[in-house]
Amino acid sequence: MPRITVCSLAWILFWLGAPIYSQGQICSGNLGRNIFEEGDFGSGAANIPLTDPQIAPGYFYDPTPPPYDGSYCLTNNIARWSSSFSWMQIQDNSPDPNGYMMVVNASYDPGLFYEQTVEGLCENTAYVFTADVYNLIRSGSNNLKPNVSFLIDGVEFYSTGLIPENQRWNTYGFGFSTLPGQTTVTLSLRNNAAGGIGNDLALDNITFRPCGPEALILPTEIANICEDGSSINLFATIVGNQYETPVLQWQRSADQGATWTDIPGANDTIYPHSILSGGDYYYRYLLANDPANLLNDKCRVVSNEKIVRVIPKFYTVIDTICEGLTYPFNNGLLRASGTYIDSLKTSIGCDSIVTLLLTVTPDPGIDAIFSLQDPSCSYLTDGTVLLEAIARATQPTKILFNSRIISQGTPQSNLQAGPYSISIEDRYGCRLDTLLRLNLPEPFVIDIGPDWEGLAGDTLLLKTISNFPVGRFNWQPSGQINCETDCDSLAWIPPSSMQLSLRAISQNGCIATDSLFVRVTQLRNIFIPSGFTPNGDGSNDFFTVYGNVPSAQEVDRFVIYDRWGKVMFERSSMSLNEPSTGWDGRMMGRLAPEGVYQYVAYVRFLDGRIVPFSGSVTLLR
Repeated sequence: MPRITVCSLAWILFWLGAPIYSQGQICSGNLGRNIFEEGDFGSGAANIPLTDPQIAPGYFYDPTPPPYDGSYCLTNNIARWSSSFSWMQIQDNSPDPNGYMMVVNASYDPGLFYEQTVEGLCENTAYVFTADVYNLIRSGSNNLKPNVSFLIDGVEFYSTGLIPENQRWNTYGFGFSTLPGQTTVTLSLRNNAAGGIGNDLALDNITFRPCGPEALILPTEIANICEDGSSINLFATIVGNQYETPVLQWQRSADQGATWTDIPGANDTIYPHSILSGGDYYYRYLLANDPANLLNDKCRVVSNEKIVRVIPKFYTVIDTICEGLTYPFNNGLLRASGTYIDSLKTSIGCDSIVTLLLTVTPDPGIDAIFSLQDPSCSYLTDGTVLLEAIARATQPTKILFNSRIISQGTPQSNLQAGPYSISIEDRYGCRLDTLLRLNLPEPFVIDIGPDWEGLAGDTLLLKTISNFPVGRFNWQPSGQINCETDCDSLAWIPPSSMQLSLRAISQNGCIATDSLFVRVTQLRNIFIPSGFTPNGDGSNDFFTVYGNVPSAQEVDRFVIYDRWGKVMFERSSMSLNEPSTGWDGRMMGRLAPEGVYQYVAYVRFLDGRIVPFSGSVTLLR
């Protein structure tokens, strides 16, 4: 790939095309730190965090897997879900067993599913934007495939195309350069494929880094020197012309590369290491295009690390081990207190004499106090374990919770019911190994009865039985039963056949569901007389519609015609079984002549259907 010089007049695409498998294929030189640290979604013991991270505009966060269309969640392992359709049972794309990834069940409509803003950038500076994407559909399914676009400030700069069902993480991304005066960008990911069967993906390791020329300290191997030897020069080697006026700052780390400190005045391409005291010395340098950018960690790149190892001539090791342990020394294993000496010659020819002052201390019997909180509901992972105090241990202590290092006093939260191992090892290797258990609470269950069958208009008595008091009721389908509290026993007239479901919430917030099928036989029993005598004698003076209420609700429209099709009577929303609302045998206040008339009655029933009834009626005086 040819080298690309940063342009200050336009955005530059460094790379487009198929998926990439290392960031070096986007950036031909060295990268700076990952500005977007939240892009790996963090880690935790809970399989799915309950809190919505609010990173997906237009998508619903669903902590009860699997997420449905238009929803997403964070998880560390799909294999721990009770149900996951036919998705691949993967973990996040990192060595951390508790690391989270983002799982997306795409919406039916294309749109953004991830968006974050990065501030404090430098103008006219090259960056790379990458993400790892996994098509969760198994190979050969031939379902809808994800298609993701990368956007900068709402403008599409790169598209993955169809992400294959290849059962592996694929890294996609591109490079670009900020415009003059531009210090803030909004990074977005957009789903281009429609939802439905397929288009399900996992997302991890979103990175956003400065890109510069190759920044090397050569050779890359460890530089070994003897304590009684000479100093050694380190050479900063810059390959590429992306930076017209490169400036650098040498750094040294005192904790094996965990943190770095600037070396005052060390800004030349050559730095002499002159410290000849035994030990390992870690070096690197920061590189930027100008002094201002060098001060901004969002605008500079980092060289490779260089280790200078000074082999000591004489050194003394003072150590203590717990009774019952062994200490490897001089090709043997030591078990007793004492002073031990060994002489050796290193692979680079340095003579060294090691004196070991070893103490074996009795095992004090480490003890600890724990506070346990069981999950609040049988299906939730909100349990906690807190190590409150450690007794009879020599500091510092190393605490492992399920093989993961933790700190005393920091609650281990989002835990499901089950066993958890705790190991506490003190300064001398004395240990406490124990097993804690979070208990599974009694599941909250409800029962709303068996399936029911009846006639339209019949009353169904619903009785909810539960093992814990219900605080809130949520009936589905929505609008059928409008009762949220104190609904343990209620009467309901079902309008039609349906699946009736109840989602109940207990007083401590646990959820239980039950359903029954309601089968309603609709009766269209309507009676319309064949004649009437509107003569004012109080008997049969009106022509109206009769029916069984509530199976029949009302007459939506009632129209009467003479034999020439002229409308004699018309009324809407007319009550059933109410003679006075019917036709009184008059037309515009005048008596209609005797004879046969035609009618149509549109009757609305309990299930919402409107059924027409037609026929003829004889008017007699």
